[in-house]
Amino acid sequence: MSTLYRAQILLEPEQHQALTEIAQREGRSISDLVREIVGRHLAERDREVRLQRELQAIEELTHIRKQIQEQHGIYHVDLVAEVREERDRDMERVWGDEE
Repeated sequence: MSTLYRAQILLEPEQHQALTEIAQREGRSISDLVREIVGRHLAERDREVRLQRELQAIEELTHIRKQIQEQHGIYHVDLVAEVREERDRDMERVWGDEE
């Protein structure tokens, strides 16, 4: 087990009663329950912070994309199809020369 630090907390009567009932039912200590609850809460906060950063990055990328579109316009051609056609022409030219 890792090092534990003592912390004193004050609970509302309902909170203490609920924790006591859960601890007795599960055969655990209130301290163990509180550590679990705090751990879950901190993990959830980390997820929220990470999600917020990801959303901010998406917003920034959307802004950059809009700027690029304003400066350079939008290319309305299917690039994959265009590249395939170019490749086919090149292959035809190369293979056509060998015959």
